[in-house]
Amino acid sequence: LRGLNKDFYHQTVTSKQVEEYISKKAGRNFSKIFDQYLRTVKIPVLEYRLTGKAVEYRWNNAVDGFDLPVKLAKLNQWITPSAKWKKIPRTGAVKNEITPDENFYIEVRKVK
Repeated sequence: LRGLNKDFYHQTVTSKQVEEYISKKAGRNFSKIFDQYLRTVKIPVLEYRLTGKAVEYRWNNAVDGFDLPVKLAKLNQWITPSAKWKKIPRTGAVKNEITPDENFYIEVRKVK
């Protein structure tokens, strides 16, 4: 944010300029994350299901291409959900649910 203040000091800027600046400085394309949180009212839903040896997860209620990584609190592990089901091995730390870090503005839903 300090870089934004320095580089755009006393300028009128567009949201596009700010979004491109943040993506460039972060070294990651945040366009789909901006689309989700700035251009829709939908809260993304991290859906998951537990199988015998795996945790399967995906995004629902999200814009096409939404690619927000999520940190799982109890596992201290990052996952990268997409619209298609992905999976990670089920460990002893995952008994009946997964819990994302509380700083993510998402909903979590267990599905069958």
